[in-house]
Amino acid sequence: MHLIRFRYENSIRYGILSAQSVTPIRGSDLSEALSGEPDGAPVPLSGIEILSPVARPGKILGIGVNYAAHAAESVSFIDTKKPEVQKWFNKQVTSINDPYADVDLPKVSGQLDYEGELVVVIGKRGRHVPRERAFEIIAGVTIGCDYSVRDWQRASQTMIMGKGFDTHAPVGPAIVTLDEIDDLSALEVRTFVNGEQRQSGHVRDMVHDIPSQIAHLTAAFTLEPGDLIFTGTPAGVGAGFDPPKWLKAGDRVRVEIDALGYIEQQIVTEPGATVIG
Repeated sequence: MHLIRFRYENSIRYGILSAQSVTPIRGSDLSEALSGEPDGAPVPLSGIEILSPVARPGKILGIGVNYAAHAAESVSFIDTKKPEVQKWFNKQVTSINDPYADVDLPKVSGQLDYEGELVVVIGKRGRHVPRERAFEIIAGVTIGCDYSVRDWQRASQTMIMGKGFDTHAPVGPAIVTLDEIDDLSALEVRTFVNGEQRQSGHVRDMVHDIPSQIAHLTAAFTLEPGDLIFTGTPAGVGAGFDPPKWLKAGDRVRVEIDALGYIEQQIVTEPGATVIG
């Protein structure tokens, strides 16, 4: 099942995506929608807007330096190495963004970077989940880009400030259930900036695999339906070049993953207006 969340006319629904249309299904939240029960006639793709598959995740978690080649290039800008113990950070809930929406270039920094990633979507509550049962709590997988503001990331020991800017967690387009994927480990993550390929890596290249990630996280706290896990990025981020290739307003970033499709964003200058209330 390719499950999407979409806007059609004046309503927001979940639906099952096919080549030319989407079939609305029952349920206003992810747990209900995973039943896949049809609720209405198919709608043509030309008439909808695809949204992030989870409107407001309870948690957006990311694992740092989880591909060996990315760990090697990261030494130059975050002074780290291939981790023996998993390194985790969180992205703020307000960073969630739609798969084809604009991403803000912060007014407080010129060091905006990209990290294309496979994202795991949690479908069931899980605590103390052993690695051999990890897939039981996964609803499916999708695509994400962990946009990172490098100078703010370096300034915070936990990386939290550089990872959680508004608009910096676009995900989608669909939650693809695991029965649709022949070999999860063989999926390739590719990132392009203005058509130039910058990143390429396979899920099998992870230092800590997905079952290990879930076992580690649930040893500390409960994972709940709708939580998102950014599973790490391959080498080729902008900060790894000499000189660094920071994103600029007008750039287009595209992340592709086999069997999952793609997401694409244009980088725009943040308005920067004060908002209160």
